[in-house]
Amino acid sequence: MPGRGPGRGIATLGTALRAPVDHIAAPPFPRGLQWVNATPQQLELGRPMLVEFWDFCRPQSIRTLDYTKAWHARYPDLKVIGIHAAGFAPSADPDAVRAAVERLEIRYPVAIDTDFEVWDLYGNLGWPARYLFDHRGMLLHYHYGEGGYPETERAIQELLGLEQPLLGPVRLEEAPDARLEPQSDDVDGPYAGPYRAGGVWAVLDGHGTVTVNGRTIAVEHPGCYELIAHERSTAGELALEVAGGVRCHAVCFTPGLASGSPPA
Repeated sequence: MPGRGPGRGIATLGTALRAPVDHIAAPPFPRGLQWVNATPQQLELGRPMLVEFWDFCRPQSIRTLDYTKAWHARYPDLKVIGIHAAGFAPSADPDAVRAAVERLEIRYPVAIDTDFEVWDLYGNLGWPARYLFDHRGMLLHYHYGEGGYPETERAIQELLGLEQPLLGPVRLEEAPDARLEPQSDDVDGPYAGPYRAGGVWAVLDGHGTVTVNGRTIAVEHPGCYELIAHERSTAGELALEVAGGVRCHAVCFTPGLASGSPPA
């Protein structure tokens, strides 16, 4: 299935889509799933539901979490469900998922989709991905990749009968009118060399340190670590040294504002 292998996902800022029809029903959650923050969940008709597929080792998922968590806090009548599906070895450990949910301060229910059961029921295409269902359990709106936050929030407000200011962009490159440049492709394993991106991340596991362009970063848990952040898309040279006790599974790049774009 596209986007399911290690090191792959939906890395660019995608486009939010209105469902082409209104009779695609939410699949039931399989029995036997492990859940964090909740007892086993079932579909709850009569209440809109947002389902978010994510992986704590993927920068794109971590960046999108800022919005998902804010919507959960902002709209108490919206049921938010996280589906954690691992694309890297460190995030396949259920205990590591539980620790990440606590560390990232996620308060809504999260299913640990160890065997990609929910993923396959949805025909999901990658990380992150979100699906918004109405009170009948029918798909109204979906989005693959980062971005599309205003469109999703407008759809949430439509379902809840609300009209209020939307959340502002967390990052400059997430503004609706931002012009972005394509980033370098993600690289499996440790990487040092040229890149062009707004940000550089590494998927790390173990305990110890990595050195990034002369700066030391402590590795205390499995996950994705932001190594370099630029104000806009920048051509740079990554010098990454991984000390003993740490394994680098991938180096990932996130987009930045195009050259010549205003910084705000």
